[in-house]
Amino acid sequence: MAHRVTITDVAQAAGVSVATVSKVINDRYGVASGTYSRVQEVVRELGYESSLVARSLRSRRTHVIGILVAEFEPFSAEILKGAASAVADTDYELLAYTGARQSGGAGWERRYLARLSGTLIDGALIVTPTVVDADAGVPVVAIDPHAGPAGLPTVESDNFTGAMLATRHLIELGHRRIGFLAGRPDLESARLRESGFRQALADAGLTAEPELVRVGDYRHDSARGQAAELLALADRPTAIFAANDLSAIGTMEVAQERGFVVPRDLSVIGFDDIPESASTTPTLSTVHQPIQAMGAAAIHLLAALMDGAAVESTHVQLPTSLVRRGSTGPR
Repeated sequence: MAHRVTITDVAQAAGVSVATVSKVINDRYGVASGTYSRVQEVVRELGYESSLVARSLRSRRTHVIGILVAEFEPFSAEILKGAASAVADTDYELLAYTGARQSGGAGWERRYLARLSGTLIDGALIVTPTVVDADAGVPVVAIDPHAGPAGLPTVESDNFTGAMLATRHLIELGHRRIGFLAGRPDLESARLRESGFRQALADAGLTAEPELVRVGDYRHDSARGQAAELLALADRPTAIFAANDLSAIGTMEVAQERGFVVPRDLSVIGFDDIPESASTTPTLSTVHQPIQAMGAAAIHLLAALMDGAAVESTHVQLPTSLVRRGSTGPR
């Protein structure tokens, strides 16, 4: 095992005391400029990093933001990209943490916030949390919480309007028998997307046929099974709106496996605009959810809260927009 560089190693290499090194790395007064520069050079050469735990014990601050996700999948990966970009504008570092799928169940946030807060992180972002009443002991911002905005500061996108845009797009193309693959029943985003779908149909004088509404659960494999059942109906839909892109991509795969040509025989539209949506064949029409911007907005909000700065609002909702690509066409 490689030797971990210690503060003593730095002191010996620089020819100074451990106390002097401590002053330099903690940016304290009382060190001559020449000595300061020499210690900094040795720190860089040896690759010395102070322990987060030791740092927190000394200063009560780690300058680390934790971002907790249930699992690393396309949505959370885009959130991480946005958060990582935004954190570069602050004096904080980012620590990504997962494990909820192994420990399972609602309330995973409480366990992991309790594990990390106090010694490892100064604040946290929790992505699609199952609860928003976690007493973390540090500032917390929730991104797209299961139950919608509640007590915690929240960042989300306009799911309802986005779903209306997708459904109206299909209606304007002449589709009247439109299938819907809903998301996870426990998520507020899924409820809002289904409500937007139903509202757009109602505005056009149409109704959501019960046999055409299925639960895809936001998962590729689940959506494939439900899409297969929709396409096996005697009076099948001519278009399907899937509540996320993973479900839409699964729907296109099933359609093509059964000999349907997209969009000639079946139009498909998704929601999220993950990077994979632009590389399907045909490319996937979808609703752009500014996922990276959500991660960035959450970082800026959390940093302001941690620094005690005034914030205009603790509930941030970002707009969604329609992205027309190759998977939707006229009836």
